[in-house]
Amino acid sequence: MNPLAFTIAQEQNVDTRYLADLPLPDILALLNEHDARVPLAIRGVLPQVEEAVRLIVGQMKSGGRLFYVGAGTSGRLGVLDSAECPPTFGTDPNLVQSVIAGGLDAMLRAVENVEDDAAAAVAELRARGLSQRDVVLGIAASGRTPFVMSALDFARQTGAKTIALTTRGPGLISEKADVAVAPDVGAEALAGSTRMKSGSAQKMLLGMISTATMIQLGRVHGNLMIDVKASNKKLLRRAEHMVAQICEVDNATAQMQLQQVNYNVRAAVLSNLLGLSPDAALAMAAQPFVALKDQLLSGATHGQ
Repeated sequence: MNPLAFTIAQEQNVDTRYLADLPLPDILALLNEHDARVPLAIRGVLPQVEEAVRLIVGQMKSGGRLFYVGAGTSGRLGVLDSAECPPTFGTDPNLVQSVIAGGLDAMLRAVENVEDDAAAAVAELRARGLSQRDVVLGIAASGRTPFVMSALDFARQTGAKTIALTTRGPGLISEKADVAVAPDVGAEALAGSTRMKSGSAQKMLLGMISTATMIQLGRVHGNLMIDVKASNKKLLRRAEHMVAQICEVDNATAQMQLQQVNYNVRAAVLSNLLGLSPDAALAMAAQPFVALKDQLLSGATHGQ
């Protein structure tokens, strides 16, 4: 059978073959019905997601970084998730990085043929100093994008750990990875448009992986973003609310504590509950990969 014909047959969804002929309410209901299948597909691969998180955490604790690699929608979603880590979790921008085929130009518009440029992925990872301490997470809906495949091959040659994320079951990149996360979300309602169900699955999975990783690294307290970068009015108010909630003080006191430590939420909490000076609280807050509850316990034990 012609491989191209097989691909087209695999991508065409028989349930939505007459999608364009339906009235608008039925189109929306059908799209919604198919979108609702995505979380169920992800539920079936949670053990593999756990493996991926444990692998990333282990590498980061040894000084490693995480690189998302993808093309098109997959690459853009990698950029989105990596960009959210510093403001959400207070991480160094270098800790979670993204490599998208076509570079920054590909974020805003389609760039032709870049997903086939295998050499470009290797050149970018080499330029960023990929090492055996790092993790490369390749993202490809079909699991056969040359840009991603070459990145994983180079990572393995370098000694870095590898994770493959596909959304139509295992793909070629799954064979190149230490951990393969491979839900099958089914054929897209709009044949071949992987920005839909596959894109939703990738967005959910990357968010789960990065959030769970940061929880394991002590970057979350309860369900609070304890290391959030308070860079606008909304986040300033959120920081004040967190300090007030954790320390059981009023907002005015929380605001005062935060002002003394440049709105570092963790430092404000440590200063309040352990009676530390602002400088001592900031120094303690800068300890890598230590949960706030452990810092509070340590501080209380040592009589700080």
